[in-house]
Amino acid sequence: MPLCSFYASTSLPVAKPHSSKPIISPSSATPLPTSTTLTSSSPATTLSLHLPELPSQVKDKILSLELMGVDYGRALSLNPTLRDASPESIHAVVTFLQSRGLHFKDLGRVFGMCPSILTSSVKSHLRPVFAFLSDDLGVPPAAAGASHRRIIVKCPRILACSVRDQLRPALLYLRRLGFRDARALAFHDPILLVSSVERTMAPKLEFLASGIGMTREDAVGMVLRCPALFTFSVERNFKPKFGYLVGEMGGGVEDVKAFPQYFTFSLEKRIAPRHRAAADAGVSLPLPEMLKATDEEFREMLDKEIELQKWKQSD
Repeated sequence: MPLCSFYASTSLPVAKPHSSKPIISPSSATPLPTSTTLTSSSPATTLSLHLPELPSQVKDKILSLELMGVDYGRALSLNPTLRDASPESIHAVVTFLQSRGLHFKDLGRVFGMCPSILTSSVKSHLRPVFAFLSDDLGVPPAAAGASHRRIIVKCPRILACSVRDQLRPALLYLRRLGFRDARALAFHDPILLVSSVERTMAPKLEFLASGIGMTREDAVGMVLRCPALFTFSVERNFKPKFGYLVGEMGGGVEDVKAFPQYFTFSLEKRIAPRHRAAADAGVSLPLPEMLKATDEEFREMLDKEIELQKWKQSD
């Protein structure tokens, strides 16, 4: 549905007077155009002309978000409170994030993935998240907030999570498992910090232990070596891939204990095709060698193994 049609079809009482205060744009601090500053030559004039029936304040909000790269219709569907948010409140969020090192070009990704951030409280929500990054994770802002920006751009959901209810409990759980380097966790696997302990991480660890048939200690060792395991689905990843390993490849628990990265490869595009190619050639390859190699390297390995078998048979 066109953005103007989507918005016009909703009931939007606007009680607050129009504000001429625009949302700040790039690091140059140049204000984004509003409905009062756009001219016929402005890039967003076309959009402005298609929103004639909306109050000026609403137009400014839509235009500002669209110029940041945020689909307003989608953002509103995911965050209905955006309907009543004033341009001033959004301006405060944008200004704060830029003061913490985010670039204007980052905002489309951040707000697009997590529109709830647009209506977050700077004081009670966003400031505590940045304090968590510095104090709990030991990640200093560094020059112009570069370190914090790196984490947030990689995982915008961090800004949408409560420190008390999500981020700190997840960090404590991961530390209990044995994740010692909080900074490395923040830079390389920040998605784990926004994953629910009760609904996501604990059940997956339990499946690796009881579902596959290893000790909890072994399961913990696997996730410490391959944290990405916490991001995979039990039904769509662990079960079918382990089932193929056992049923088709003749493998078992010891194989995934030795090579937990097995679960990171696609069953349809990598595991099954390469296993079938090796089996058809009568070649047996260790899992790491078979899966980690590029297509060219894999073909070379097969050719060498085939030549080696021919040489042995000729002796």
